[in-house]
Amino acid sequence: MTRTLPLTIVMIAAAVLTIVLCTFTGPAGFGIPSAGQGAADIVGGIRLPRVLAAFFVGASLAVAGAAMQALFKNPMADPYILGTSSGGALGASLAIVFLGGFFVPIFAWIGAVVAILIVWSIAGRRGVISVETLLLTGIAVSFFFSAIVSFLIAIAGQNVHQIIFWLMGGFWNASPSDAILSACILVPAGALLFFMGRDLNALSLGEETAAHLGIDATRARWAVLGGSTLLVAGAVSIAGCIGFIGLVTPHIVRMLMGPDNRVVIPACILAGGMLLVISDTLARTFFSDLPVGIITAFIGAPFFIWLIHQRGMAT
Repeated sequence: MTRTLPLTIVMIAAAVLTIVLCTFTGPAGFGIPSAGQGAADIVGGIRLPRVLAAFFVGASLAVAGAAMQALFKNPMADPYILGTSSGGALGASLAIVFLGGFFVPIFAWIGAVVAILIVWSIAGRRGVISVETLLLTGIAVSFFFSAIVSFLIAIAGQNVHQIIFWLMGGFWNASPSDAILSACILVPAGALLFFMGRDLNALSLGEETAAHLGIDATRARWAVLGGSTLLVAGAVSIAGCIGFIGLVTPHIVRMLMGPDNRVVIPACILAGGMLLVISDTLARTFFSDLPVGIITAFIGAPFFIWLIHQRGMAT
């Protein structure tokens, strides 16, 4: 506790500073653009909603990743492990190909939710859901949906670039409503996972240990899966598929604050939000608004390789 509180205060201050600095940072430099009528609206009407949307989406992915890793007792687990990413990609691709790009966020959200419902229904058809069955079912559904997306890309014609850019993830069209929606999803779902922190700690020790501690493993698993699915589906519908944030951020937080999920979950909100805001700011400032998923991959992949190397050295 003596170490956690100062780190939390520092992270809160860093998150606020990151939001402010990145809001005032753009291709033309730092500050409010001076040229053009209504230039100040670029900061308040375009940059700020984009920064806030990126923060809340990054926080959602990081929290979902931390919960998934704890639930599955697998450090390689990420928010998309149960097919939500491929489901969202399929929904968005269908909207782009057959509806001319209208209602993409709605179809992406529906696709992500449908994917997880299919996984749940297949894995839990006997009334009991095992971690191994969930993982295998999620992988199978992801491959199947990815095959359909590949088919849609092949027949998309002039719309193919829209699908590819959406699959890479980005905040080009982020609006104030996107920022508000992502916050409205993060608050209840994040609170649920925060209050499930004790249960996640118990489940990470095994279901028998959790039962001895009075934890209903089935109820806890459903609650964690439900909260995580809501977070990931919302993130996918707003920003597309953005990798590595939910995979890497929980590891960074655990290195700083330890394994207690009651601390890891809220810290991931700050760390995940900052990481995605910084990545998106780099993308739009220095790389001509490159899809942010490329930036997160460049940052996350080397770090994760280093992390695997460190774990190998420790063993």
